[in-house]
Amino acid sequence: MKIMISQPMKGKTNEQIREERAELVKRLQEEGNEVVDTVLENAPADEDIAIYMLSQSIRYIGKVDALYFMKDWEKARGCKIEHNVAVEYGKKVFYEN
Repeated sequence: MKIMISQPMKGKTNEQIREERAELVKRLQEEGNEVVDTVLENAPADEDIAIYMLSQSIRYIGKVDALYFMKDWEKARGCKIEHNVAVEYGKKVFYEN
């Protein structure tokens, strides 16, 4: 199964984001899943970075079978939007305790 991870990212570096999800990525891969890398590096200089990154993550939702929402996703604006898209379009959804 192709899985995308959704997690709060505001104020974090890509390194911090990757560290937070490393254990989960490993576990999902060991279970035979393909985890799609959605940690994006750059946004065009003439765009709002948060909206650009959200638009790209929504594109990824169309390429995966399921989304895995990490702890505190419900407190993050982008994660809540990703969740709504996933649910409305019938993607499988999993949650971290």
